[in-house]
Amino acid sequence: MAGNPLHTPLCDALGCEFPIIQTAMGWVSTSDLVSASISAGAFGFLAAAVMTPEECETEIKAIKAKTDKPFGVNIHAFQKGIDRIIDMCLDYDVAALSYGRGPSAKIIDKVKAAGIKCVPTIGSAKHAPKAVKLGADILVCQGQEGGGHTGYTPTWLLLAQVLDKNLGVPVIACGGFKDGRGLAAALTFGADGIAMGTRFMMTSDSPTPNATKAKYLESEVTKIPVSKKLDGMPQRMVLNPLLEDLEKSSRLGMLARGFSNGMKYKSQTGMSMIETVKTAWAMASKTDMTLGQTMMAGNAPVIIQKAMVEGKPDEGVLPSGQIAGLIDDLPNCRDLITQIMSEAQDRLKAVSQ
Repeated sequence: MAGNPLHTPLCDALGCEFPIIQTAMGWVSTSDLVSASISAGAFGFLAAAVMTPEECETEIKAIKAKTDKPFGVNIHAFQKGIDRIIDMCLDYDVAALSYGRGPSAKIIDKVKAAGIKCVPTIGSAKHAPKAVKLGADILVCQGQEGGGHTGYTPTWLLLAQVLDKNLGVPVIACGGFKDGRGLAAALTFGADGIAMGTRFMMTSDSPTPNATKAKYLESEVTKIPVSKKLDGMPQRMVLNPLLEDLEKSSRLGMLARGFSNGMKYKSQTGMSMIETVKTAWAMASKTDMTLGQTMMAGNAPVIIQKAMVEGKPDEGVLPSGQIAGLIDDLPNCRDLITQIMSEAQDRLKAVSQ
């Protein structure tokens, strides 16, 4: 495919057909979505950061049973059972490992020695050189428009900052992408591809319940704000009754809500109320977060699952990129990728003429 502007160094590095990454979204990027995205020619990451080692292995096997195309696994550096999950990535010949806060140099050295590509996501330009020095083979630059935990720099400004550093690795634009126009724009700008989360979540192949998808389809660009109320860190979510209520909560209200949720969800988190409070207090004493925020942070995964797994969008929160406000359909991954590539080709051809 020499001379094809839509075949970039990203494709060569990850072994995918098209320069599109399906990002890891907790409880969304399951084996079903990953299998569908990689079969369509993109590169998908399994959201193992919210899985036990046993769950991760089951999902990896499920992907391999459906396709022999390469895929990646997303991890959290401090999750329980991380060493076992890393060993699985080696045992099952996973092609890439993605992460936010970097894992230990020992883990990175181990996976790189096995030929696994390291693909961190950064939200600030100052983290780019550090990530490459630590071992990043590809950088995903997520701008402020991105969903879930996000930074403060808009996508195009962040992308410009990182590209200007000439770090010698493929750079991927993330945050605000859904179609071929965005892919063509990113490639023209100097990126090697795009990464999308919300757009893949809003497909028929996504395991997200239909009731929750319906809320995303109704969302508006200006009503998908960034809030620190859920876990103390900036996180972009669709504005729904629960988030509106959280935004109005005082410090005392957040503390009361944290205790209430702790009581409600303690059987699911596996921690007693005393353990929850002790953990929250320890976290609060080491950060600028309040005790209420740290209590909420401990329950955040369960609150997210209310919407993303149980299909109760008004009782949970809806992590989302702003791009959801521009999406009005739920195609399957194959049709989505086909359309994106066709549009990108048309836009690049129009520019060249």
